[in-house]
Amino acid sequence: MPDTIPASPPPARDDARRASHPALVLFALAMGGFAIGTTEFAAMSLLPDFAPDLGIDAPTASHVISAYALGVVVGAPVIAVLAARLARRTLLVGLMLLFALGNGLSALAPTYPVMLAFRVLAGLPHGAYFGVAALVAASLVPQERRAQAVARVLAGLTVATVVGVPLANGIGQAFGWRWSFGLVALLALATAALVWRFAPAGRPAPGASALTELGALKRGQVWLTLATGAVGFGGLFAVYTYLASTLLTVTQAAPATVPVVLGVFGVGLTIGNLVCAWAADRAQMPAAGLTLAWSAGALALYPFATGSLWALGGVVFLIGCGGGLATILQTRLMDVAEDAQTLAAALNHSAFNTANALGPWLAGLALAHGLALPDTGFVGAGLALAGLAVWAVSLAAEAAFRREARPAAAE
Repeated sequence: MPDTIPASPPPARDDARRASHPALVLFALAMGGFAIGTTEFAAMSLLPDFAPDLGIDAPTASHVISAYALGVVVGAPVIAVLAARLARRTLLVGLMLLFALGNGLSALAPTYPVMLAFRVLAGLPHGAYFGVAALVAASLVPQERRAQAVARVLAGLTVATVVGVPLANGIGQAFGWRWSFGLVALLALATAALVWRFAPAGRPAPGASALTELGALKRGQVWLTLATGAVGFGGLFAVYTYLASTLLTVTQAAPATVPVVLGVFGVGLTIGNLVCAWAADRAQMPAAGLTLAWSAGALALYPFATGSLWALGGVVFLIGCGGGLATILQTRLMDVAEDAQTLAAALNHSAFNTANALGPWLAGLALAHGLALPDTGFVGAGLALAGLAVWAVSLAAEAAFRREARPAAAE
């Protein structure tokens, strides 16, 4: 498989390292992640609020979530290719302004079809923002601390599951769901201002073009990395989607415990993100394999823990820790994409949104064929193991390429 693993840093590293306030840059980028995470997860909890207001039932309202995911999957590669020649700071500010527009219009949506269109618009910048923000973050630090810098950006999203989602949900219940989308729009505008103020100006990589970015699609290791996330991460979503239903109908927990357990999941996600980043900076591929194995084990424990609230909370925390895979794969793509950094980085989030669709779909099929809610854990474990198998193929292909490269180098 003709893939190389270049050791050279991203093109804008030297320019970015001259930024006078790298901590403020990372904070600004993380705020964007916080805004995106808040709207992505809070919209699920607001379905019962905006469904009657738009004159639709709850199942129909769930298509609003799918519309946002569609925007992410489509927008990430398209924007990355079309904006290849833009300076990264300019691109990030533009993406946040588009995100603010999409959420601001969502807050004003008068009908269901209009709401669908505005949610697609809001989803378009999601993947490209995280991809470009990760590249900027990595350019601020030495090579051996890239993953930890990327983790600080993604921490905005993980913290959103603990703080932003309950906040948006509370605002929605107190003042109406439209104010929740308005809050996200304001966060996006604040992010755009901070990024413009503190981020290095940057410049496009020499020779950057749409054709160069599309070159990422020719590299087998890029596809294997994306497949690892799309399949392996699906296990987490297979359980998370049905977690509230499991708590109420199987564990027989009080409704008030649902946000608490979801918060425990968010804490696990935040800790896992930081720990996995630390591990990835030391041994990237082993860290990815261990994280997938961890996820498979935690998900396999889930069916046996649903009878006790305390046991379930502990297992949900362990499952959340497996979310650190996102940071590992983000830095892996920086290594295998060569000169197509932006597209590859953005596609990582298309892959994770594919996982967000694949996991719940397979779990739903299992439930439709007679399995119980706790068995979603077995579905999730299967997906994590499938992701581990893809990881093993990637590792073997890389090892084979390096063996073939040694004799050529010797000649």
